[in-house]
Amino acid sequence: MSHQARLMAVRERLAALEGAQDRGVLPFGDPRIDGRLPGGGLALGHWHEAAGEGIEIETAAAASAFIAALLKPLALRGAVVWVMRRQDLYAPGLAALGFPAERLIQVCAPNETEALVALEDALGATGVVAAVGEVEALDLIAGRRLQLACERSGATGFVIRRRLFGGDKAAPHLGAAAATRWRIASAPSEPEPGEPGLGPPRWRVELERCRGGRTGAWIMEKSDDALPLRVVAELGDRQLDTEKSFRLAG
Repeated sequence: MSHQARLMAVRERLAALEGAQDRGVLPFGDPRIDGRLPGGGLALGHWHEAAGEGIEIETAAAASAFIAALLKPLALRGAVVWVMRRQDLYAPGLAALGFPAERLIQVCAPNETEALVALEDALGATGVVAAVGEVEALDLIAGRRLQLACERSGATGFVIRRRLFGGDKAAPHLGAAAATRWRIASAPSEPEPGEPGLGPPRWRVELERCRGGRTGAWIMEKSDDALPLRVVAELGDRQLDTEKSFRLAG
């Protein structure tokens, strides 16, 4: 183990001995998903990881939209910093998802190292309730640093794994320190009965990893109710296997 890794391990143990404060949870408002998350919702004061599929690993469109909608209740409490790798975050689009764009602070980082530094700094900044960072991959040490920053400030972190256009085809997955890991893909919308046009945005959401909880998969859509997202349907293993096989065959 390297000196840096040993130092991070000592800091982590000290934080545990000091007793990290329970920051509560951000509930989805549906027992089908909240029942699989420890505490009945997404743990605040921790960092979480999300990624898309196929071309969306490069565009990060579905994952970004889902995270933006999820962040609405937090954004009403304070500022949200979004650390980008490309200047393509469309604030009016976030506003259409219910995210209060006036609470958004955008930062564009030139490389992976600077993006992680900016994300860690944002999590420790006064008045910031959440920070989102677009990165291709992060190792265990970087993940521990993010968690320590969350524990010190109480802010909640989100890492969106994004491969830049023309980058390596497969970045290593080393985000084992994340409290949860999500796979997000766009899903066909459905208009309200008797209404023309498109319905609310929908996503196929897979909870691939949950520390202290259980995995699962759902179709979710934007909601105009008090909670920003609602579960449309729960996907079983057989349905997921069928969908994945269809994607591979296509």
